[in-house]
Amino acid sequence: MGFGLCYSKGRTTANLNNLIMQRDAIDFGRTNVSKLFIRLFVPTLLGLLFGAMLNLADGVFVGRGVGSDALAAINIAAPLFLIATGMALLFGSGVSVVAAIHLSHDNVKAARINVTQAFGVSVLLVSCIMGLMVLFPSQTAHLFGGTDYLMPLVLDYMLWIVPGLPAGVLGFVGLFVLRLDGAPRTAMGIQVAYSLLNVILDYVMVFPLHMGIKGAAMATTISQMVGVLGILYYMLFKAKTLRLYRLKFSKKSLMLTLRNAAYMARLGLSTFIGEMAMLTMMIVGNFMFVSRLGEDGVAAFSVACYLLPLVFMIGNAIAQSSLPIISYNYGLSEWSRIARARRLSLGLAAVCGLVTTIVGVLYSPLIAGVFLLGGQPAWQIAVNGFPWYSISFVFFSVNVVFIGYYQSIERPKLATLFMLLRGFVIILPAFILLPRFIGNVGLWLAVPFTELITLLVMVTYFWASGKK
Repeated sequence: MGFGLCYSKGRTTANLNNLIMQRDAIDFGRTNVSKLFIRLFVPTLLGLLFGAMLNLADGVFVGRGVGSDALAAINIAAPLFLIATGMALLFGSGVSVVAAIHLSHDNVKAARINVTQAFGVSVLLVSCIMGLMVLFPSQTAHLFGGTDYLMPLVLDYMLWIVPGLPAGVLGFVGLFVLRLDGAPRTAMGIQVAYSLLNVILDYVMVFPLHMGIKGAAMATTISQMVGVLGILYYMLFKAKTLRLYRLKFSKKSLMLTLRNAAYMARLGLSTFIGEMAMLTMMIVGNFMFVSRLGEDGVAAFSVACYLLPLVFMIGNAIAQSSLPIISYNYGLSEWSRIARARRLSLGLAAVCGLVTTIVGVLYSPLIAGVFLLGGQPAWQIAVNGFPWYSISFVFFSVNVVFIGYYQSIERPKLATLFMLLRGFVIILPAFILLPRFIGNVGLWLAVPFTELITLLVMVTYFWASGKK
């Protein structure tokens, strides 16, 4: 499991779990917080960044190998990824909090049961959702902002990407479990392996095999399935503490599974809403950009949509690295360690967000050129607008970590409230009203404006609650 000695208020446990934890290198209860955070953060960040290559590789190879229309089509279908990732975060982050607290109380069996339930329920739900979208593909594409002109490309990509999404959910939840089990390097290795496989398959299918947008979708699906095989192998044969548990299927057991799944979902709801916030931003942005700038505008907007998840991965890596530290010590009421982890994670998020903002502002032509051929109308729109959009990165990174903190200390209602604020309450009127007042630049400033207002609200609340 990787927690080291399980220590609680001067009491050392003497069961099998303690023997396992003494053997492992990671001690969430007593290791220096900074060293512990770095040990978790480095492999988590590398793994998540490589994981983001699944989407980036599709964008780069399709944008340069097929064209800007195909890139716009992928952006129309991209909400499918966000729905699946949101479902994975819903249960992955939720089970991390629940299982960490169980382990801090030496209840290994309950932690294993929760992990197994998170796997089963998340895959079942996302399979049902994706099944409905396969039954109504055209309606789904129109709902995401697709135009009749782009519809053939959207459907070609969407119908091949859907089969791999349940496997992607299972793999993403598994990565949470592996890190909690004290195997962050193994989690990183699995992510790196299937991400590199995706890049190779993308190139082969788009260029030598000339399979176009369909080939890019097939490459992603194959890579996700390979990744989940690595997760399952670890869980079945290599897990230290958090192994899969054989569940019963009696009426009582099913009711308990629903109850536990609901509680995990409640804890992870804020991260799910965070993905839905990006989904809302993407869908509303697709409609607004196509209405004011046409298909070239959507292609330019897709550059921002590809880069925002990359920034999210950085903030998410910080949040995921601090989550088991904070949750475990929350179970032990070690508030000084919680405060150190909070300060460290928020400070790092601010630095990383500022760096990515500066890169986005200074190197927008180079960034746009990665996805689009220079000189195209879509490229020029992206070059002009992306610096404005990049302002959001610094606020976005801090918001992700701040909300993750409240989630880690079992404050799901507060975390959900902040996510709703940035995901729906502010972003929708910002996208509609800003372009009316300041023109097309308002399309690019809607997200920075939303993230800034959300951060100000959270800081004000945190300061006021601290005063009390």
